[in-house]
Amino acid sequence: METLPVIDLEKLNGEGKGEVMELIKDACENWGFFELVNHGISHDFMDTVEKLTKEHYRKCMEQRFKEMVESKGLEAVQSEINDLDWESTFFLRHLPVSNISEIPDLDEDYRKAMKEFAFQLEKLAEQLLDLLCENLGLEKGYLKKAFYGTKGPTFGTKVSNYPPCPKPDLIKGLRAHTDAGGIILLFQDDKVSGLQLLKDGKWIDVPPMRHSIVINIGDQLEVITNGKYKSVMHRVVVQPDGNRMSIASFYNPGSDAVIYPAPLLIEKEDEKGQAYPKFVFEDYMKLYAGLKFQAKEPRFEAMKAMESTINLGPIPTV
Repeated sequence: METLPVIDLEKLNGEGKGEVMELIKDACENWGFFELVNHGISHDFMDTVEKLTKEHYRKCMEQRFKEMVESKGLEAVQSEINDLDWESTFFLRHLPVSNISEIPDLDEDYRKAMKEFAFQLEKLAEQLLDLLCENLGLEKGYLKKAFYGTKGPTFGTKVSNYPPCPKPDLIKGLRAHTDAGGIILLFQDDKVSGLQLLKDGKWIDVPPMRHSIVINIGDQLEVITNGKYKSVMHRVVVQPDGNRMSIASFYNPGSDAVIYPAPLLIEKEDEKGQAYPKFVFEDYMKLYAGLKFQAKEPRFEAMKAMESTINLGPIPTV
């Protein structure tokens, strides 16, 4: 069985840089996912974030989730459920404007920790985007610029818990989908598994690994790289026991960013030409909202149909 690539970022600073860059390239081209270790975020700090997240769930969300399950009769279902997910979630927005002070029920310690965690993840996301630029032969900063729009990137976090499920064969924690945005950074539970990605027609586990950050490619990076890197279908399966924590942070284009394949990458692939449309990120997100759990290709086709009706300029610069 193939295993997910694990990349040690610390090796970037020494003789191992070439090997690390090659591993990242292979992961982006053939997996759409990889796992980072020695990524620069303190292990003690990650332990604090995990502890506070689990405490917040127990104190503020667990009872609400149980009431939702009871009201929908989910513990007694006899056939597969395809229209909801077995998850308890809340969302934090960091960029362009933070809403973290407005979220009810967050203890001050938790609020502060999540703000700092987001800041560190934002720096890591931008470092990774520049490593992708280097591998693609794009100038440093190209991807950040492509995401920028007029107000900078959109950056937010989905905090999820996947409680024990009595019918794990009939209900998914999160149904299969690709992520709409740019680059996703996941801090997941190190004991309870559940995340799986689709590779060569088979579902492969993304195993829990203490203090790692799981990275995956979103639809927008697929478009900008003209398909060289691809977003990949993934899902969460639930367990009959054990509550799985997931903190997924999405570094996405700004809402008015114009997304299209990098001209340099089209030039490098004369035969292929431009394989993806040009569109405004916000328009893609409106479409995605209703089609998240379907294949991505019809979404790209729909944006291609829209492309001929609007006049879009070049990538705005910072």
